[in-house]
Amino acid sequence: MNTLVLLIGNDINNISSGQSWKDLLQDIIAFCHIGDSVELDDKKPFPLLYEEIFLTAIKKHKLREKELKAFIAIKAAEIKGNEIHSAIRELKPEHILTTNYEFTLEGRTPYENTSLINEKFYSIFRRYRMNDINYWHIHGDCLNPMSINLGFEHYGGQLQLMRNYVVSGTFYSSKEVPKASLLRRIHAKQVFFHSWIDLFFTRDIHIFGLSLDFVETDLWWLLTYRARQKFHHKNIPVHNNIYYYIPEEYMAASKFKVDLLAANDVHVVSLPGKDKLAYYKNIVHRIGNTH
Repeated sequence: MNTLVLLIGNDINNISSGQSWKDLLQDIIAFCHIGDSVELDDKKPFPLLYEEIFLTAIKKHKLREKELKAFIAIKAAEIKGNEIHSAIRELKPEHILTTNYEFTLEGRTPYENTSLINEKFYSIFRRYRMNDINYWHIHGDCLNPMSINLGFEHYGGQLQLMRNYVVSGTFYSSKEVPKASLLRRIHAKQVFFHSWIDLFFTRDIHIFGLSLDFVETDLWWLLTYRARQKFHHKNIPVHNNIYYYIPEEYMAASKFKVDLLAANDVHVVSLPGKDKLAYYKNIVHRIGNTH
């Protein structure tokens, strides 16, 4: 049985022709009819920039967030797949986690949500199963526009539920959701993959195509908490490995991030990255040869 687990970000989509992230931001601002009211500045963390865009639109036009996220979902769904998406599926991993909202990794829009519960907003259990692969959309998906995780408030709510799931236990009404915390269940050797979060403490994970900017507070918290369990609290055994792939050309400029990843027990793998397509082919080939 293939036990491969991948966490994949948006950069693999940049191989496909289409609009850039900056183009999407301009489209969002145009949709909100806020013109020059919001300045795009790289110094603004995106979750806060999203809040600025949305709150400005509310004050000017009483725009509902549901309308804005529906527009973003339509734009996300326009992203086209490429040969890297196909190559990833050919690895036949057991689990693919992704921060992407669209279904290019699946190759088509799924017919059925196979999550433990049907989440409208947050994404602790958001899963689609296709061709024996579990796809976990950890930041929402475009079939459920309100689940798309963009703003600071949404990140805060997601992190709150994640910490409950891992540390203190859950309060969902569904009997299918385990009430005991993940820590208690691991200690009792009762881990079933109800959530993508379970994998971070139990399976090797290969991360690529994901910049892991520090605005990804949910993922950085998870990495930090896992490392604290392994080296400090030691309430549960943590034996799995996490690998983060980065173009070797970025290593010097990204030393600050590489140092933080290493401190959090993440193994950094650098590969030649000048040719983006070749870079991702190399990653897929390397992972395929180790599983």
